[in-house]
Amino acid sequence: MYVCSCFGITEQQVRKHAEDGACTPRQIASACKAGTDCGSCVRRIQAILGRGACPRRELADQGRPVLAELPDAA
Repeated sequence: MYVCSCFGITEQQVRKHAEDGACTPRQIASACKAGTDCGSCVRRIQAILGRGACPRRELADQGRPVLAELPDAA
């Protein structure tokens, strides 16, 4: 299902960007432009991000770069 009609971004694409470390709608926008045109999909993106645990949310909450390697990552 499309989340962002303006750029043709699907829910699966948003989930993939979240798995890759994007924890906020702004980070999703940086990854694929979703939410940067009309903005009607931003709430949907927020809902998708809120459903799953973001593996790097703790780093974001600490103000650290979220795309940095996690210390325990092997």
